[in-house]
Amino acid sequence: MDQPIFNVVYQELVTWNGSDYFHVVPMLATNWTVSPDYKHYIFTLRQGVYFTDGEPFNATVVWFSLYRTIIMGQGPGVSNYGSLLFHESVYSETGYATPWGVCRAMEQIFGLQFPNPQTNLTGYEEECANALANVLSNFNVHNQSIVKLMEYPNQAVVVLGPYEVEINLIHPYMYFLLDIASWWGAMVPPAYVDAHGGVQVNSPNSYLCQYGLPGTGPYEIQSVTGTPGEFTEIVLTLNPNYWGNNYPPGSLPVLDQPGHIKIIDLKISESHTNRVELFAENQAQLSYVSSPFLSQVYSAWSPYNQYLPPTSIVHISWDLTPECIMMFSMNTQRWPTNITDFRLAIEHAINYTALLYTYYSPLLNVTLAKLYLGPFTPLNPALYNPDNLSFYSYNPNLAIEYLNESGWEGDFYTVLPNGTVIGNPNGQKLPSIPIYVIPPVTPQLEEQLEIVSQDLSQIGIPTAISYVTSSEFDSWTSPSISGRLIYEVGWCADWPDPIMQIAISILTGELPTGDYAWYNNPTVANLLYEAAFTTNLTEQIQIAKQVYEIVYNQAPYVWIPDPVPYFLVQPYVKGVIVTWTVLLQHNVLQANNDNGHNIQ
Repeated sequence: MDQPIFNVVYQELVTWNGSDYFHVVPMLATNWTVSPDYKHYIFTLRQGVYFTDGEPFNATVVWFSLYRTIIMGQGPGVSNYGSLLFHESVYSETGYATPWGVCRAMEQIFGLQFPNPQTNLTGYEEECANALANVLSNFNVHNQSIVKLMEYPNQAVVVLGPYEVEINLIHPYMYFLLDIASWWGAMVPPAYVDAHGGVQVNSPNSYLCQYGLPGTGPYEIQSVTGTPGEFTEIVLTLNPNYWGNNYPPGSLPVLDQPGHIKIIDLKISESHTNRVELFAENQAQLSYVSSPFLSQVYSAWSPYNQYLPPTSIVHISWDLTPECIMMFSMNTQRWPTNITDFRLAIEHAINYTALLYTYYSPLLNVTLAKLYLGPFTPLNPALYNPDNLSFYSYNPNLAIEYLNESGWEGDFYTVLPNGTVIGNPNGQKLPSIPIYVIPPVTPQLEEQLEIVSQDLSQIGIPTAISYVTSSEFDSWTSPSISGRLIYEVGWCADWPDPIMQIAISILTGELPTGDYAWYNNPTVANLLYEAAFTTNLTEQIQIAKQVYEIVYNQAPYVWIPDPVPYFLVQPYVKGVIVTWTVLLQHNVLQANNDNGHNIQ
């Protein structure tokens, strides 16, 4: 739910052009230059821009905003700027993310002396991080030492002038503009942050998490109901002083344009029943229900169902390239899922057609999900499955062969439904293996779990569904305590780079990551980092082929269906523009138009 709000409240230097997510358009920067080696980016900033609290936007705000998101050590800032604006290997070793070059700059300008990094790297990073947090929490742009710090040339972000800033990368990266085009690249007002808790190392700001903060976008936050992680309603109102109001209508890129709806009321975490009723009763204009229940919405939507076709109330974004990959993870470090043949047995035991069918909509006579062969999705079609490997087949006999081999390797046996013993009859009997899932469990998910459990039981793998809370799940910080089988975990790309954004995250475990399989293959990790930082697409394709072959044969994940993004929209709502950045799922939106009337 956060992304649609962030997209209209907060802004970045550049943004997606709306439909072609491989190119960006100006937002808070009016233009930019990129060095031939893709390591240096110089931005000219838009003048006359203010946050809704009146604080001006300029180059010092860029320095503050990017350094803040890194030093806080939270998932988006860390995972999206690792090996680019800070040294990921140092962060992995010490637990501190500091923008490259800033520690040396503070020693030079402030006369500080941090511990020797050659003998005490953790101490060096810790003291540097705290010193930077102190600067950010007392951010006086008239202090000449802070000015000199921001102008220091050899660092990640350099202030070149009041409205000019340079970003310098550790490695060449040709997708960096796409990286900063969403909310982890958003600019925030330093004075407001400092007045409401400042910046703490490796910690979010609790006040800002609860209430948000001023932005430069076309909307501002009017009210928030609930607490972080349990928000129930957020109301947005038009920003009357939005800089985009000064431009002729239609002259700005679509995501820069002023808002048109006076009030947007987002109801979050509504139950399925409430979502159906709010939409059917014309209280919600946009909503979402899972595919098997679209008919239920239409049936409840009685005022219109006699003369409008079902498709008129569903806008399906078929044209949006998938940014997420869904996984049934298998812990490669715990017995028996640490046995490759055991994992391959699971791959071939599952009926993927049956899983896909759980997304079938009788209303539309279409299946609202797709299967992708990981570890990439077609974010970049040239890199997706370049050798055209076939998807794992549903083949119970082949699965039993693999399971038999794994039984001898893992010293266990199991019994098929017909009484046949496979594996090593002198070993231990294969125990029931929990399949972990995070509630809430929808009827659709229940059906999928039943399919998987029954399929595995047919080849002699007993399972039991086990529920785990999000907090428990997050506490699984090592393979020894992590579940062996985890169903329906997903990993989504923040920008269209399947290598940096998907494959590295789910196959290396180097970042705050989706590597729920605890996959540990140094060859794959080295190949992926080599591919991420080359500017040669042909070389990337060759590496993708190697990675696919290795991962395909080692099978750390079962690739399960990824739902097609869509939402419900009332038929009288006109001018809906679907962009790659705006997808409303599992939520209800209410809005008022300029005349105060409800619109859907």
